[in-house]
Amino acid sequence: MAGDAALVARYLEYVQVEKRLAARTVTLYALDLQKLCAFAAQIPIALCQVRNAHVRRWVAQMHSGGRSGRGIALILSGWRGFYAWLGRQALVPSNPVLDVRSPKSPKPVPKALGVDDAVQLADFQSADDPWLEARDAAMVELLYGSGLRVGELVGLDVVASSRAKGWVDLQAAEVHVLGKGAKRRSVPLGRKAVQALQRWLELRGPMGTGPALPVPDSAADGAAALFNGRRGTRLSAHSVWQRLQRRSQLAGTPTPVHPHMLRHSFASHVLQSSGDLRAVQDLLGHANIATTQVYTRLDFQHLAATYDAAHPRARAKSKA
Repeated sequence: MAGDAALVARYLEYVQVEKRLAARTVTLYALDLQKLCAFAAQIPIALCQVRNAHVRRWVAQMHSGGRSGRGIALILSGWRGFYAWLGRQALVPSNPVLDVRSPKSPKPVPKALGVDDAVQLADFQSADDPWLEARDAAMVELLYGSGLRVGELVGLDVVASSRAKGWVDLQAAEVHVLGKGAKRRSVPLGRKAVQALQRWLELRGPMGTGPALPVPDSAADGAAALFNGRRGTRLSAHSVWQRLQRRSQLAGTPTPVHPHMLRHSFASHVLQSSGDLRAVQDLLGHANIATTQVYTRLDFQHLAATYDAAHPRARAKSKA
């Protein structure tokens, strides 16, 4: 309808000139409103006559057509802004999009390595100089062997102190971390992790008590850090990502590995072996067990793959 097209043009001019939105954002708004006009034209109905029931019907159509919940949410946001503007122009009695929500998207299944691939990565020994190799091997053992977040990993200090966010206790075979929500937890260290950390600490060099002269905070922090770089500063999360991706490529893993993938692998493999969801929740430091339950989907996928590979009826080929 000509009147609708004029309203849309006025609104886009408003967001571009008065709200000064970026050109890319204005383009996305225009695409959202094209969809709105197309839906309204099917009835047909003028945009100012659209009601809540119409919007809900169109959301259902988009969802059944395969559009994701996130994509629908973005479209609704564009429509909501348009009708808010129409309301300020006294062109509609109420905003028909105001209480409409997009369908919930299913949580994606975390990406985890298979057991063989994870063990291959943990056992891999690169040709890097011994200092780097020992450090990176110890990081992999902590990420996969104890399920640490990368932020928890880089926050570890060599010894416990009032300033330490986390530390390792090799004698007790435990790692103590400060997790999300400033909650502390203790996680067991496996034999391989203890050995890797002992090797790293031998090559890392002494922690040092600090020189007599004042030093920058970064230098003092690097001296206390369990994992540091060649320049002595605490290793960053980004550096861990880079080192781990490089290591996984050298080790020949089927996909580039990032730190959280090793945490997912830790949770999935412990759950596969033990079936103890509550224990996995405690090890991961999840406040809500619903967060941990996503790993049961990984466990089911593992069982389904085992079934497909082993059961005669799963392997039977159709003769049709």
